[in-house]
Amino acid sequence: MKSILTEQIVQPEPNETERVTREDVHVRARELALIDGRTPSDVSQAEYEQAKRELTGESDLARQEAVLDAIPEPNRAAPGPDSAGHEVPEQSDDEEDDEGRSVSEQLAEEGVEKAEQEQILQSAAETARGDKG
Repeated sequence: MKSILTEQIVQPEPNETERVTREDVHVRARELALIDGRTPSDVSQAEYEQAKRELTGESDLARQEAVLDAIPEPNRAAPGPDSAGHEVPEQSDDEEDDEGRSVSEQLAEEGVEKAEQEQILQSAAETARGDKG
């Protein structure tokens, strides 16, 4: 019962004063298990890895690139001699992300996503309490 809203929660990267601890990762992994309809003690490896990615700011793209980098070079798909190539997108300003959103838009979206995440957690917790009572 995964919600699309919980698939990609964007967390800000920790700064010098906000180090991610193992306990932080365990807490988020338990939240993900609860959202998925299981008890918080029933955390899967995938949820643990997702929690770690979310809290450290690692994107799925970075994870996918790491997997691709691990593949030996001869096994990768290489463009053939008839390949026309592709156009490289124009570099954006530092004030915009890859989708052209300003810093304000990024922060607003992160706030909305965080609020949605909190609502989902609260709903899952209330459902779990209702099932017990």
